[in-house]
Amino acid sequence: MKTNLITAALVAAMFTATASFADVPAYLDDSLPIEERVNDALSKMTVAEKVAIIHAQSKFSSPGVQRLGIPGVWCTDGPHGIRPDVLWDEWDQAGATNDSCVAFPALTCLAATWNPEMSYLYGKSIGEEARYRNKNVLLGPGVNINRTPLNGRNFEYMGEDPYLSSRIVVPYIKGVQENGVAACVKHYALNNQEVDRAFVNVLVDDRTLHEIYLPAFKAAVTEGEAWAIMPGYNKYNGEHACENPVLLLDILKGDWGFDGVAISDWGAVHNTDKVAQSGLDMEFGSWTNGLNWGASNAYDNYYLAKPYEKMILDGTLPMDGLDDKARRVLRLIMRTEMNRHRPYGSLNSDEHYAAARKIGGEGIVLLKNQNDLLPVSSEVRKILVVGENAIKMMTVGGGSSSLKVQREMLPLDGIKAKAADCGIEVAYERGYVGDVTGEYNGVTTGQNLNDDRSAEQLIADAVKAAKEADMVIFIGGLNKADHQNAEATDRESFALPYNQDRVIEALYEANPRLVVMNLTGNAYSMPWVNKVPAIVQGWYIGSEAGNAIADVLFGDVNPSGKLPMTFAKELKDYAAHAEADSTMYPGVGGDVIYKEGLNVGYRYTDRLKPSRINYAFGHGLSYTDFKLGKPELSVAGDESDVRYTVTVPVTNIGGVDGAEVVQAYVRDVKSSVARPEKELRAFAKVKVAPGQTEEAVLTFDRNAFAYYDPDDAKWTLEAGKFEILIGTSSDNIVAKVPVTVGKSQKWADSER
Repeated sequence: MKTNLITAALVAAMFTATASFADVPAYLDDSLPIEERVNDALSKMTVAEKVAIIHAQSKFSSPGVQRLGIPGVWCTDGPHGIRPDVLWDEWDQAGATNDSCVAFPALTCLAATWNPEMSYLYGKSIGEEARYRNKNVLLGPGVNINRTPLNGRNFEYMGEDPYLSSRIVVPYIKGVQENGVAACVKHYALNNQEVDRAFVNVLVDDRTLHEIYLPAFKAAVTEGEAWAIMPGYNKYNGEHACENPVLLLDILKGDWGFDGVAISDWGAVHNTDKVAQSGLDMEFGSWTNGLNWGASNAYDNYYLAKPYEKMILDGTLPMDGLDDKARRVLRLIMRTEMNRHRPYGSLNSDEHYAAARKIGGEGIVLLKNQNDLLPVSSEVRKILVVGENAIKMMTVGGGSSSLKVQREMLPLDGIKAKAADCGIEVAYERGYVGDVTGEYNGVTTGQNLNDDRSAEQLIADAVKAAKEADMVIFIGGLNKADHQNAEATDRESFALPYNQDRVIEALYEANPRLVVMNLTGNAYSMPWVNKVPAIVQGWYIGSEAGNAIADVLFGDVNPSGKLPMTFAKELKDYAAHAEADSTMYPGVGGDVIYKEGLNVGYRYTDRLKPSRINYAFGHGLSYTDFKLGKPELSVAGDESDVRYTVTVPVTNIGGVDGAEVVQAYVRDVKSSVARPEKELRAFAKVKVAPGQTEEAVLTFDRNAFAYYDPDDAKWTLEAGKFEILIGTSSDNIVAKVPVTVGKSQKWADSER
């Protein structure tokens, strides 16, 4: 009887709702165009309500408009997984038991796949986890260019090349936002070091800004249609990024037509008058818990809170500026929380673990494989694994991307599991002791990594065991501790820490059947590179690290990753460090000057002697061999909108299935301005069975041949001769395709 009464009440409520549907305000009617709904909501809001929705109410949320039934915004850190919940006003853990997640590979690993399909899978998967946790804004992905390998936060970004970053970021955004979750692309712009990040002033010429440091952000906005973007802590030309009208108004909202929300990095706002008129839309911050330190009404005292409201009401600042910010926030809310058609998402699903494993395996890069030491041979009966990173959890630490995972497969465990299937014995030695901590922001790994042995004893024990093994796999690299790969600090050295080079040398002398696999988010020196027969570049791979690594080492996955950054011999082989000029890094008197201009990554290193480069941008081997055939060029369109297509046959001349990345670089044969020798402008990843041939199709429009002219703020295409350079890395060009551009053109970003 009680059930029937409840059912009757529900039915009656449904009929009542249906009968009064005509009275529903336009902003709640999602059958109407979103701009009509936004304008209707805005017209009903008071000044206080407009101000309230553009700043935080807690560490990770902002209020909606309770009177109108408009929900607030909930953000979550990314970009590799959904951060655990913290308390309302404090960074301490909330103590939830349902906020663990799948840790996906770091974005360096994603970029190393050179595969937009993997990027979409990544975005879709992490977006589903964010949606399930009911987060509206994912604070990621990051697309800052790797200007220096010392940048502690490079592991969160997509490498040194603006074109590669552009192609990888777009599908990530689309995958996330299909879940009704906004991707918030960061850190806009020129956030290329963690040293002095809160105040360092970047001085860079306009051409370099537009050609190197902005393209990935531009693609995120104009192609990915990102719903949010995060200005960083640093300054550009004297103005903080969150208060920079050139970046936010002229470029982002002007030239690129961004209709989303510019959300401050936490605590990155400094002045009400400036921020109110410079294009920032939402202010979040960290420097209070709202209780026993900082003002008890801290959020009301934010720069875009009561101080802004006062300046609006007294006429000091215009109302239309506030209306624009509120309108953008309302648009964000309606795209996310008020979108009743968005899917429900999922958390810690088998599909997400499978995606993390697949992406991780495809991003691992085989750098060297002398005498086919890898994959592990069936003749191997005993493997010695050496190195701290084989047993250290890597999902905790590193700053805001630190996670609380449901589970994490360690490299040693993954190798042991795979070896057991093959009847292979696996032994382990530490080799060195590095960072034994395992805590960040209240999340602990629970691991006890303390080891009382001396450095000499650790090496001696490893050497003794190496002599008794059929092969040795060293798993070391960096970690997510301060001055390694971590937010707020940069590396202090280009070398591997904890004397790992000495360990590697000793292992090689004991057993030359040595595989060195380093897990890092940055390049590093390799003084042993000419000795060690097999070298594998791993990354921070996340929950499925052990399985992904074992898949590659044992040959279940044929490696197809390519480096998204140059591995030079020494730090001085990177342009930002070539002159040992502290004004170029880390800066002097608060200014850092990008004197190298366009010469970032391979644009500089490929000009050096080959002996100065360990492994070039785009390098990566396979367990099979490929042969690129003769490229064929076709041209379509007229001179005003010409399109070039280059088709390259790729033949697998080896014995196993594999994938090759065909890379196309453009060279301007004769330009009126200085240009890099070559620049990546297209790539295609093709899977090919043994004995088969597949075609890599590479397309180019006018943007592929243009440079940015700062004098008239336009992209410029000069008529003349170009070459499309076809290869498998920046230093392995196997064919040249001549192209003649018949008509010069100029266009602005707004004319795209």
